[in-house]
Parts: sequence; C-alpha cells; structure tokens
Amino acid sequence: MRIRFLMREIRIYALMHRQDDPRKCTAARLLRAGEINLARSIGKIPQGAIVLDPEAEKALSREDIDAAVKHGVLVVDCSWKRLDRFPKVKAGLRHRALPFLVAANPVNFGKPQRLSSAEAAAATVYILGEREQAERMMTHFRWGGTFIQINRELLEGYSAASSSGEVVSFQDAALRSITVAGRDSKAGQ
Repeated sequence: MRIRFLMREIRIYALMHRQDDPRKCTAARLLRAGEINLARSIGKIPQGAIVLDPEAEKALSREDIDAAVKHGVLVVDCSWKRLDRFPKVKAGLRHRALPFLVAANPVNFGKPQRLSSAEAAAATVYILGEREQAERMMTHFRWGGTFIQINRELLEGYSAASSSGEVVSFQDAALRSITVAGRDSKAGQ
C-alpha cells in the first residue's frame, strides 16, 4: 500500500515598493502567474510570517519550515539601487537572511547576493525543502533554470542543514572552497 503525502505549498507574499521598471519586475510576473500573493499593506501579513531581510542576524533554514507553512514568507520587492537600509516592517515577523547565492537575472547576472525577488522567493522555498515549487516558480523566466543550475550545490547544502547555524557553517565552507579555487586558478595563469 502506498501512502501519498500532501504537498506543502509555501505561501509567498510580495510587498511591492514599485521602484523598478514594471516590465522587469520579477515579483509582478510571479503575481500575474499566481505563484505569489500581493501584500496590500504590511498590516495584512500574518503574525509569525518570515520576512526575507538581507540585514537579519539569522539565516533561513529548515527549522523555519513550520512558520513558513503556517504563516507564509514575505518578500519585500524594492530596488537594490535605492536600498540604503532595509525597509521597516511590523513587529512579530521572523526576519531571516538568505545565505550566499549568485544571481542569474539579466540585471545582476553573476553578482553574489543581488537576487531578484523571484530568485529570493524560489531560493527560500528550495531551502525549506519545496524544490518542485521553486523550480515551477523559475519556469516563468528564461533565465530561471540557470538560477537553479548555478546555485544547485549551494541550495542542496542549505536545504540539508537543519538549523541556521548549520546553514552558516555550510556557507562558510563553500565560500572558503570558492576562494581557494579562485586563488589556484590565478596561480596557474
């Protein structure tokens, strides 16, 4: 007898600051595709939701899965060019930073930590164990498969980590190996 498990779709909310070119806004495209939900105001976000915050002290990890499934994840869609400090959001949300990843979007291709909102949302659900949801989200972009491909080893390592501390340890080891490989390739030239 086979037991079928129900898929857990993680609800993603986007708080739109409308600072980017609307034709290039990845959050808007995911909204139109029905992959994420519009947060009309910060007050509408469920208490206990996870907010992706590049300035957060704690890294996103599998230990956040229950909160993400129950309350959702908030992506703040704003321009990197206009981001001096992360916008204030209401109290009661769990601020989490994404670990090291490389952007594949055309605006910031190859730049570390310069992810589009769609890349951040997909990375979040991937790290939380919902690979199929992440891959489906990325099908809405010509470069979406490239994002998963160039970050797959990192995403797999982060998703295997059970805590924020393990995510940071894996990230540190990955960055050390990248640094060593870079030095070795320069020495061989």
